[in-house]
Amino acid sequence: MLASLGTLPELGRQLSGLGGCTRPVRLDGHRTEYAVDRTTGEIGRVLHHLDSSALPAGQLLVRCNNRRATRCAACAETYRRDTYHLITAGLRGGKGTPERVATHPRVFATFTAPGFGPVHNRPSGDRPCRCGIRHDDQYPALGTPLDPDTYDYEAAVLWNAHAGALWQCFSIYLRREVAKRAGLTQRAFRNHARVSFAKVAEYQKRGAVHFHAVIRLDGPEGGETAPPAWATAEPLTDAIRAAAAAARVDGPEVDGRPHTFVFGRQLDVRTIRSTDFDDGQDLTERAVAAYVAKYATKGAETATGTLDRPIRFLAELAQAKITDHARRMIRTAWTLGARTELACLRLRSWAHMLGFRGHFSTKSRAYSVTLGALRQERTGGYSPTSVGEWSAPRRTTASGRRPARWRSRQPWSPPRSRLARMTSGTRHCRPGSTPGWTRRRSLNAQATASRSC
Repeated sequence: MLASLGTLPELGRQLSGLGGCTRPVRLDGHRTEYAVDRTTGEIGRVLHHLDSSALPAGQLLVRCNNRRATRCAACAETYRRDTYHLITAGLRGGKGTPERVATHPRVFATFTAPGFGPVHNRPSGDRPCRCGIRHDDQYPALGTPLDPDTYDYEAAVLWNAHAGALWQCFSIYLRREVAKRAGLTQRAFRNHARVSFAKVAEYQKRGAVHFHAVIRLDGPEGGETAPPAWATAEPLTDAIRAAAAAARVDGPEVDGRPHTFVFGRQLDVRTIRSTDFDDGQDLTERAVAAYVAKYATKGAETATGTLDRPIRFLAELAQAKITDHARRMIRTAWTLGARTELACLRLRSWAHMLGFRGHFSTKSRAYSVTLGALRQERTGGYSPTSVGEWSAPRRTTASGRRPARWRSRQPWSPPRSRLARMTSGTRHCRPGSTPGWTRRRSLNAQATASRSC
């Protein structure tokens, strides 16, 4: 059909700018760029004009940029590669980070959640599971409770909801512990060294979040300055263990039961050196970066078998193909979310994430380059919402031009374009989230997944 209309080459060119994205965001509207007199500020003639209706697809198509591999494999792979370069830059320099960071003390730490009840697992050595059976790594019940009726689902969901706050508490204690081992006060420590980190969250099979983190000791100005002589991997490791043990977050009281959240007893801290990443051996920068980046594109659905999109009604679980353990976790989050005293946790909005609502990958300011800077470098400053072409470079004020004003063109309406009829499963975002464009929302509940999670 498109070939008969003579728009197939233009449509192919527009789609090629999506980089393989299978769930692009469709935008309606227009954008105009004007010449500006830099002396008087007077707006002059029109330089460029872009109207979505004039594009081959009938709308402006923008990559979804979803980090989940289960939602969009192409965008998730791009996110994984960006995360890999971000972690690598903080380990051996590059991308604007000085190469001297490769000589700074660095460790790779894994922080786990506490226990909420016995689950099917694979103990080290020749020991069997508590159920009396030695499971292989493909056993489908791994991570599920031995007795679901006695498993503490309430504490598990609330721990996930407070995991981000617990990490923040740990980072505060870590600076205190490092300063204590250097014989410095917290105020004086700022003038001698700085703690930098990058972390990623990962779900265990039981549905609890744990963190993998690269932690580095720098000079007072970050990677630009060398750390003091006393800053080595040994005191950093000791400080991490002490801070993890001291970190504690007081949670809510539910039906007279107070909750307090701490990290689990299993804490693994290993120095990053320059050999292989295998069993008891040392870690390489490349292996650590690849390991962290791998989990940046995975969510609860990968390990726990839960949903990869939010739910609006609990009845949606009846048709969902998820594990019984994940269903119980989601039901618990949904039930707790109805309590007014827990409204700040937004448990119903994040029930599909089993209560966790934090960022999956974060870093301190001085660790390395940002993801935004990596995107700009990868795209060469191109923006899908720029004027002239659907992938034209963004105009700047250096040439006496400025970006034009964005305006909503029309309210939501059912998709009518040729591409919309061909790709009825294309995801839509909430209207008003991008100035100047009307994002159209699908009536299909499965197509209204949040782009951030």
